[in-house]
Amino acid sequence: MKLLAFISLGVAALLIAGGPAAADVQTDQGRELFEVHCATCHGEDGNGTDVAPTLVGVGAAMADFQLRTGRMPMADVRIQAVRKPSPFDDDQTRALVAFVASLGEGPAIPSVDAAAGDVSRGGSIFRTNCAGCHGAAGRGEALSYGRNAPDLYLATPLVIAEAVRTGPSQMPVFDQLTDQDVNDVAAFVMSLQEDPDPGGFGLGRLGPVPEGLVAWLVGLGLLVGIARLIERKAS
Repeated sequence: MKLLAFISLGVAALLIAGGPAAADVQTDQGRELFEVHCATCHGEDGNGTDVAPTLVGVGAAMADFQLRTGRMPMADVRIQAVRKPSPFDDDQTRALVAFVASLGEGPAIPSVDAAAGDVSRGGSIFRTNCAGCHGAAGRGEALSYGRNAPDLYLATPLVIAEAVRTGPSQMPVFDQLTDQDVNDVAAFVMSLQEDPDPGGFGLGRLGPVPEGLVAWLVGLGLLVGIARLIERKAS
């Protein structure tokens, strides 16, 4: 029994000692990736350059959001970063996030559970705080200075939570929203992605403008057709 207890204590000690060491290895891997893919714009130590801002203090959440959505690295820093396939796999992403997080204290990657959210309440929160930019149906809208709020139909619950907590691009940070509020918003956005458009064609879910245009075109076409038919019968 004493031998088993001694072995157990030894294994536990190794695990505890290996935890920080493993984290250091991941951070070092992240630094190597950073120097190859990011340092040109953000500087070798992430302190920023004339081209791109400092990453000191942005935190793991911002780094994970930008990398996981493929917004970083950018090919052209003069235009708005857009979602695209990420060039990094999960292990590389985690390593880069660990390195950026080591540069300074910042928001950690949030915990979110859309399954625990209330869709109805999330819709109310979304319409109050998000619809002004992203549109009532989450299809995105044009903003000032040539920017735009992207559509949310590829966003995951984690990406939504990270955006709420970090405020990427022109988006503000919504500190007033609780973790449950974020769960509710994530649940609502997921419901938008899964909505089968039971009323018919979605028409891009862009709202009443395209619906009205289709109504006018179809209605006007029918009226012209009926008028032509009456004309032929009268002649």
